Amino acid sequence: MVHTPTVQARPTSPATVAFIIAAAATAIAGAVLMFGVQPITDLSDDMWRYPWSSSGAFVAFSILSALIHGLVIVGLLGFGRSGAAGRSRTAASGVTLAVTGTALLLVGELASIPIRDAAVDDTAAVVVGAIFGVASVASTVGFLLAGLATLRAGVWHGWHRYTPLATGLWLVVLTPLGIAAPTLLHGGVGIYGLCLLAMAIALYAEPTPAASFESAGAAIPGAKPQLERA
Repeated sequence: MVHTPTVQARPTSPATVAFIIAAAATAIAGAVLMFGVQPITDLSDDMWRYPWSSSGAFVAFSILSALIHGLVIVGLLGFGRSGAAGRSRTAASGVTLAVTGTALLLVGELASIPIRDAAVDDTAAVVVGAIFGVASVASTVGFLLAGLATLRAGVWHGWHRYTPLATGLWLVVLTPLGIAAPTLLHGGVGIYGLCLLAMAIALYAEPTPAASFESAGAAIPGAKPQLERA
């Protein structure tokens, strides 16, 4: 007899709630910066804190952004635990890289505070910019791997199963966009937030596999649990 994973309903986890809040906040923040702050700023886009004319407002926003990244990390860890991407090495690597990249974004936000009055070509700004660059690459690769693993796992259905990969594909676009047209970066981040929100909604809507490969193996005498190969 072939044992297949079953699903069970469960209450919404705090990680899913954190993910939804963080994703929505990211989308809103991107829209506010792109359509609210940028059009009225008198600050040169050669300054690190662009488009914030007020140093205090930039500090507050950086702290808020760091908190949002922290909530995204909680959500990504919840996604990893959900089994939506399966139990493969690809899935584990993808989630780890996505979390690492988001953690570096958090570090970059906090590191931006001391250099808020620097120009973008100052040494300190270049160093912090490199942190954001590494974070972007790690996040992009992580979401792409997690997205491919989610498609292979077949746990999520319909449009839900494409949300992690769609997030990774948008990050592929966002990184060069931020380099080529920095003034469009905030709008791109807003779209990234929408991608995260779609992924968070999928995590909320989809049931969790009740029987993983380990539990299925336990139902077969003599079977040993093992990690699914990528």
